[in-house]
Amino acid sequence: MTTSNRFGSLLFCKRCGDLLALPGDDDEIVCDGCGAVEDAAASENQVITTRSNPSAFPSSLRQKKTSLVQQRDVEKKKVYVDETCEKCGNDKMSVKTMQLRSADEGATVFYSCERCGHQTRLNN
Repeated sequence: MTTSNRFGSLLFCKRCGDLLALPGDDDEIVCDGCGAVEDAAASENQVITTRSNPSAFPSSLRQKKTSLVQQRDVEKKKVYVDETCEKCGNDKMSVKTMQLRSADEGATVFYSCERCGHQTRLNN
């Protein structure tokens, strides 16, 4: 009989390092790699506690929430361009871009007049 190495709920063969199958109804665990035999009673009634960090499991919802938080910080800073407002003639407008269509198409540019509030967009 040989002694296995344990890592959490996983059993590894001490002789060859191969992952051992979970004990079933048999009294022995046999290593498929080298044929070493392990007493199955040694792994009975083992309490195993696992912990994980939420970042270890990527979530599209969590990523979307993170990107929305980052976008809010960016939107606080306004960028102005020399573009004339069609409604009131103001020569400066704020501008922001967003990718609304597929990635292989250009971004949509939004212009907003600070004086009258008129908004327009341009699809690049």
